[in-house]
Amino acid sequence: MKKFLMISAAFAGLAMSGAVQAADIKPAVLYDLGGKFDKSFNEAAYTGAEQFKKETGIEYRDFEIQNDAQREQALRNFAKRGQSPIVAIGFSQANAVEKVAKEFPDIQFAIVDMVVDLPNVRSIVFKEHEGSYLVGVLASMASKSGKVGFVGGMDIPLISKFSCGYKQGVKAANAKAEVFENMTGTTGAAWNDPVKGGELAKSQFDRGADVVYHAAGATGIGVLQAAADAGKLGIGVDSNQNGLHPGKVLTSMLKRVDVAVNKAFSDSKNDKWSSGVEVLGLAEGGVDWALDDNNKALVTADMKAAVEKAKADIISGTVKVHDYMADKSCPF
Repeated sequence: MKKFLMISAAFAGLAMSGAVQAADIKPAVLYDLGGKFDKSFNEAAYTGAEQFKKETGIEYRDFEIQNDAQREQALRNFAKRGQSPIVAIGFSQANAVEKVAKEFPDIQFAIVDMVVDLPNVRSIVFKEHEGSYLVGVLASMASKSGKVGFVGGMDIPLISKFSCGYKQGVKAANAKAEVFENMTGTTGAAWNDPVKGGELAKSQFDRGADVVYHAAGATGIGVLQAAADAGKLGIGVDSNQNGLHPGKVLTSMLKRVDVAVNKAFSDSKNDKWSSGVEVLGLAEGGVDWALDDNNKALVTADMKAAVEKAKADIISGTVKVHDYMADKSCPF
C-alpha cells in the first residue's frame, strides 16, 4: 500500500511539473497596422494564435498598434511581463524587435516578414512570389480581356515580390496578357485604406482589366468590393478571402502566417524552439492557393490542372519563380 502511495505521489509530482511547464509559456502577438481583423495578413496571425489556444488551452496576449511609435513600447511591455515567445507581425517591427530582443536575451521573439539576426529571434519569411505565380496563372486563364491588375499596399520591395511573381504566372499562361499595377502609398497608412484600394481597382477595370489581385492588407477589402460591384473578379491574399464575395473572388493566395504563429508557440511549449531564419514556400506548405465552395464554380478543370502542374513544377525546380527581392528587379 505504501509503495502504491509513493508511486501515486510520483505521478502526481510529474503531473504538477507538466502543469508548471505549460504555465511557463506566456505567448503574445503584436499585430501590425491594419489590426487583427483586417481579413488578411494580421488576421492570419490571429487565427494561428487562436488555433494554438484551442489545441492547448493556453491563453495568449495580443496588441494592435495604432501608430509606429507603439511598436517598441508594446514589445517591451510584453517582455517585462515575462511573455514568451513574442511574435511580431510585419517587417516594420524589425527595428523594435532588434532593440527589445537585445534588452531581454532570455525572452524568445519571432518576427514575420523580416530577418533579425539575434540568438533569441526566429525570423519567418515566405516565398510569396511562388504563391503569387499560381494565382497569376489562374487570373490569366480566367481573364476574357487579356488584361489583369495588381493593387499593392505600401510601395516596398516585399510587395513588388508579390507583384513580380504574379506577372510571371500571368505571362506563363498567356504571353500576350497585359498587367496593370498600382501601389496604394508609401507609409503604413497604405495597409488600411479600402476606399483608395477600391478606386485603384476601378481605374484598372476602366482600362479593361477583368481580374485584379491585391496584396494590400485591409486596403484590399476595397479592391475586392470594387471587383464585386463591377461584376469583375478579385483575388484575395494571405487569409482565404473567397467567402467575402462568393462567386466574385477567383481565389486567394494563402500566406500561412497562421501556421507560422501556431508553430512558434508550439515549438516554445514543446521545447523545440529555434532561432535563425525559417523560409516557407510551396514545398513547406507556407504559401498556396485557395479552392472551396465559394469559388469552385469559377475554376474550370483546365484551370485547376494548370495551377496544380505549375505548383508541382515549382516544387520540383522545373519552374523558377523570380524573386524580386534578390535583385530588386522584375523581368516581366
